[in-house]
Amino acid sequence: MVSTTSFKTTKSQEIFSAAKNLMPGGVSSPVRAFKSVGGEPIVFDRVEGAYIWDVDGNQYIDYVGTWGPAICGHAHPDVIGALHQALDKGTSFGAPSALENVLAQMVIDAVPSIEMVRFVNSGTEACMAVLRLMRAFTGRDKIIKFSGCYHGHADMLLVQAGSGVATLGLPDSPGVPKSATANTLTATYNDLDAVKALFEQYPNEIGGVILEPVVGNSGFITPVPGFLEGLRELTQNHGALLVFDEVMTGFRIAYGGAQEKFGITPDLTTLGKIIGGGLPVGAYGGRKDIMSMVAPAGPMYQAGTLSGNPLAMTAGIKTLELLKKPGTYEQLDSITKKLSEGLLQIAKDAGHATTGGYISAMFGMFFTGVPVHNFDDAKTSDSSKFTAFHRGMLERGIYLAPSQFEAGFTSLAHTEEDIDRTLAAAKEVISGIKP
Repeated sequence: MVSTTSFKTTKSQEIFSAAKNLMPGGVSSPVRAFKSVGGEPIVFDRVEGAYIWDVDGNQYIDYVGTWGPAICGHAHPDVIGALHQALDKGTSFGAPSALENVLAQMVIDAVPSIEMVRFVNSGTEACMAVLRLMRAFTGRDKIIKFSGCYHGHADMLLVQAGSGVATLGLPDSPGVPKSATANTLTATYNDLDAVKALFEQYPNEIGGVILEPVVGNSGFITPVPGFLEGLRELTQNHGALLVFDEVMTGFRIAYGGAQEKFGITPDLTTLGKIIGGGLPVGAYGGRKDIMSMVAPAGPMYQAGTLSGNPLAMTAGIKTLELLKKPGTYEQLDSITKKLSEGLLQIAKDAGHATTGGYISAMFGMFFTGVPVHNFDDAKTSDSSKFTAFHRGMLERGIYLAPSQFEAGFTSLAHTEEDIDRTLAAAKEVISGIKP
């Protein structure tokens, strides 16, 4: 593993320096640039299991997992083997394939709300389409989202979006016209009264509510008791639709996602990450009567040349097969519990005010004494402590999300030894941070 004395990033620095002349900020997605944690990003060379190797030869235990998809571990041999076979048949069809049927049936069988599904190419695309569908089905233009919940970078959703936007300190984004967000209403996550007030203010105008049922884009934030239940009741009473954005939580906190975990069935669901097994993918689905609005079955148009890509379908099928094996989620829960509770105890013992938690293979920790129930609470976290913590862990071979506003992820590839090494590194790093 990496030690602080052997940690060198010369090649990473050279490659990133060149990248800044080729791509905006040197990256293809903003959070990768390490802007909120200082220093420069490491440049990956390869991944396998729970580990990363950078171009300088440093090895890390990875808790980002390509931002969620690698729940079985990076480059799982069963997934790679299936992809090798699929590659021989071609990389893209732009036409129907039997693989779509297989993965669609697996998704429908797993996710309580989904009776029909449409595959797309990213979580952003899934959320864009589901908003259009929500408006088409209800005949209403306004939607409610929550501060700190990120649903991709579509104009209508890039309002108080958390995640990379929060990391960069941008409340919204230049280039988003006011007209695009005029029908986007925002409320505070875990504040049911705020949602009630919006429905009272705009009667018969709100088409639906979209949220991350467990927030991962403001850090890790769980719903308080009654919040999801209250949203379900409110939307039903007002003739609006409830949408769970399970791009992050789907197949991660339970095989059937957050809706299975909490026993709340939305009308529509967006998915991504895990159902592509590491390849670009997204999906949206829900009740058959709603999904029948989607072209060519209905009038709401949405299309994509690469949607249902055979490689993505292959990797998704094999990943879900692996996750269906007995004991999978018990294993994930055990590993993540040990990591999450260990980190919090280490910080507490060192005199730091911290809060956090986990569900199955998802976790988070904030350097604050305030209980974190929403994005405003998350922003009380001490960013300077997080920066020091992140850098110290990186130098000791532990790769964490380079933002305090991102959840962490574990995988089936993580071992007890990996967790022990991570906690040992955390103890050393946190003891050097002034309370």
